[in-house]
Amino acid sequence: MTTLVTTAIAAQEAAVSPDAVRKWVQLKYLAPAGRRGRSHLFRLEDVFAAERATRRGHERGACI
Repeated sequence: MTTLVTTAIAAQEAAVSPDAVRKWVQLKYLAPAGRRGRSHLFRLEDVFAAERATRRGHERGACI
């Protein structure tokens, strides 16, 4: 069973701000895996994949 985490925990695990996690969702780097009330829930492996994808973009000179 996959554990789902909130935006705040996802941000903490990826060492970014919660705003960065929300931006990844907006830019389609990350898709929520569920909801708890109004809050999105994410799989950590998806969060880490989004973090890697955005880091690669920064390394090439693209800013997010």
